[in-house]
Amino acid sequence: MERRKFLVASATGLAGLSATGSPSAQAVDQRRAGKAKSTILFFLCGGASHIDMWDMKPDAPSDYRGPFQPIETSAPGVQLCEHLPMLAKQAHHLAVVNSIDGTVNTNDHHAGYYHNLTGHVPDQSFITLGNNRTPLPDDWPFMGSVVASKRTQNEFLPNAITLPHKPSRAPYTRPGQFAARIGVEHDPLYINGDRAKPLSFSAPSLALEGDVTADRLTERYSLLKEIDVARRQFERSQVAETFDKHQKRAVSLLMSSQTTTAFNVADESPATIERYGKTVNGMSLLVARRLVEAEVPFITVFWKGDLGKLGKKCRSAGSWDTHGNNFGCLKDDLLPEFDRGFSALVEDLAQRSLLDETLLLVTSEMGRKPKIGDIRSGGVSGAGRDHWTYCLTDVLAGGGVQGGQTYGASDRYAEHPIENKITPAHIAKTVYHAMGVDDLSFVDSLGRPYSLLDEGEIISSLF
Repeated sequence: MERRKFLVASATGLAGLSATGSPSAQAVDQRRAGKAKSTILFFLCGGASHIDMWDMKPDAPSDYRGPFQPIETSAPGVQLCEHLPMLAKQAHHLAVVNSIDGTVNTNDHHAGYYHNLTGHVPDQSFITLGNNRTPLPDDWPFMGSVVASKRTQNEFLPNAITLPHKPSRAPYTRPGQFAARIGVEHDPLYINGDRAKPLSFSAPSLALEGDVTADRLTERYSLLKEIDVARRQFERSQVAETFDKHQKRAVSLLMSSQTTTAFNVADESPATIERYGKTVNGMSLLVARRLVEAEVPFITVFWKGDLGKLGKKCRSAGSWDTHGNNFGCLKDDLLPEFDRGFSALVEDLAQRSLLDETLLLVTSEMGRKPKIGDIRSGGVSGAGRDHWTYCLTDVLAGGGVQGGQTYGASDRYAEHPIENKITPAHIAKTVYHAMGVDDLSFVDSLGRPYSLLDEGEIISSLF
């Protein structure tokens, strides 16, 4: 029997059952309240250097500013790093938010992920457990899962999809990227990408095994429904109803051609593939655009790093965690790939008249320490930047956000916000507002109402 089974885990929720009251009965499609139909969250894993990309300080001392220079863009008054020339041409679509205080109690990755993905300040367990503080069932939910729970279910695909990987490598999975207390049925569907095969994407949680064909699955599901009718004469519980939702969703995904079609970037023209960049991150952004066209409400792209060559070069896991050789890693590797892929996404959505109804958000778990030199890479001679959660920059575009503007400011060293200081809670509230999700109430398993996010306010001046 083992070879005949099929796996429908992860996003379809068969890995567990809802621990809280499902919001489906009270969820209201508030699409008309916000301009955005979809959000694409582009998360730069590792901690992208705000002072070297967005919030440059050319007049700061050399041991802060580094060798990069700012350049003018298509938006008067908005400057970007000289190594983002393609994105500079799209700056009239961008709102650059330079005043985010993302301080966490560990100044490290796990807590930084949690803060920026949920909007909630990490609790004491992040200090006591450190890297062992993996996701917990009663964590505050990922903003993508909140949006997914509040929107009418997409007909063919889950309301939240994440690609091209689940950060980070087990057992150090980053907290904050799951539905947690609002129920696993709102977890994202995870799609895997491969650096060696950037055009290939797969959903490991959706696979038919052995000799179970689509026709045989249909027959078995019909039989299962007959059995369920009899079973429910004896069992009527929330758990049974939740399991039934998972069953139906799993079969719908397995049987639907739209499930795989959306991820087939090989259908795109060679020119489009080249414009995005034939890398796993570039192609993930192209898949994200296709998922917007498929009306998926929330798509997350977690930057996938190169642990081998780039990991050694940057003294890190090969992503934006540039403990060593910060400027070489940014100039030669990270910035060119980011510049090509993200500028292509902005341009593509604008040309297809989709940008106005698609919110884009670029964020990270932290910025980088403005003072150059990290003791882990030899100090000043290692030319790295350490962790810095005390100040970071987010970039938004589309979804009703007014482009061509800079919001807030940091001090002369880019160490701390000094004007229009906000937190990740403000960003989360702004995303919810753009998506028309202004009701953040929820009901727990005992029927008690509570708010999913009390902190923060909508940054209304961005719109």
